[in-house]
Parts: sequence; structure tokens; C-alpha cells
Amino acid sequence: MAARVPPRQLAFALPHAESLSRDNFLEGPANAEALGLIDRWPDWPNRVMLLVGPEGSGKSHLAAIWAEQAGARSTMAHALAASTVPASLATGALVVEDLNAGSFDERALFHLLNLAREDQASVLITARVAPVALPIELRDLRSRLRAVPVVELMPPDDGLFRALIVKFAADRQLIIDETVVSYLASRIERSFAAARQAVEMLDSEALRLGRPVTRALAAELLRGA
Repeated sequence: MAARVPPRQLAFALPHAESLSRDNFLEGPANAEALGLIDRWPDWPNRVMLLVGPEGSGKSHLAAIWAEQAGARSTMAHALAASTVPASLATGALVVEDLNAGSFDERALFHLLNLAREDQASVLITARVAPVALPIELRDLRSRLRAVPVVELMPPDDGLFRALIVKFAADRQLIIDETVVSYLASRIERSFAAARQAVEMLDSEALRLGRPVTRALAAELLRGA
């Protein structure tokens, strides 16, 4: 008689809430300039400012902090439409998230920048690259965007990187000890996205295998990655 094979446990990708409060923001040399910009509002060097940084670097978190203190509305860059620009600026402050090449209406953004200047409204734009790297066809918009001051979020240093691993785990209600943090910090790419991905993988596999998150599990997963 063949031995019964135990059913494989399934891991479900459940949503995990990430706190975007000021108290929950991890500070470090990599984001000090960007955080300083948020804290200095409304004393900005320009009505429109641009936060630039890689995926997961904290742009949206900083934008959420600023939106809370400035009473700003928020929109994705790809959702901008000329007809809705006045309503978007109704509170005098607006966050425009994820300005990426080819994903937004250039005329709508140009209209937004002009109206913000006329109404003396504040606009915070987030992007992964600076405007100079975006292939913008509308010459006036290209010129206007390249004049917007850019504040860049840098790659995390060791202290911030380790804190990020702990935070991403805490966001998933996952308890990890120092041995796991040290192992991950010394073996994965020093980036925000890599830290998030590693924690997500550990959480998913620990659930699927019915095992606690340990250094041994992290070693197994990274060897097979």
C-alpha cells in the first residue's frame, strides 16, 4: 500500500498594512535631505518640488507625511487629466505620485504646473528618475520640469538597511531575531526593494512550510534564489 503524502500547505498572499505616519518613518543619512524638505514646508525653495529615488526608498511615505500636514490631495501621475486639474489643486496642495516616462498626459501636467504657480499652490512630485532622464515631447513642459528642484533619496547605509528589514517584517507582523537580520543584511543587495522582497519571501515560505523564520530558513531560501 502506497504511503499517503501529506497535503502541501498553501500560502495565501494577504495584504499587509504599512504605516505611513511620521513616527514610523525610518530616518538615516540616505533620506535626511528629503525628510528635511518635508519638515520645512511651507518654507520651500520652490512651489513645486520633486522627490527622486529608487523603488521602495520612501518617496510615498514622505509624500503621505507631507499630505497629512499640508492638507494635500494625492493623485497618480498617470491619472492626471486637464479637466480635473483645478479640482486636484482645490486645497492648495497636491501630491503627484510616480512620474514615469510615457505614463502621463504631458499637457495635463503642464496645465497643473501653470495653475499651481498662478494659485500659489504647493505640489510635491515623486519619480524614480530626474526629469532630465524623461523623454518629454512637450518642449515647454520639459523646460519647466527641469527647472523644478530635485531632492534625491540615496541608497541606505548599513544602519538604515538593517532597520528597514526589521520594519518590513514588523509590517507583516513577522518576528525575526538579530541573526536573521544580520544574515540578510550581509547577503542581499543593499537596496530598499531587495530588503522588502527578502522579507516577503521569508514570510511566504515560513507560512507554506509551517516553520519559524530562522537564519537556517533564510540560508535555504537565498541558496535557492
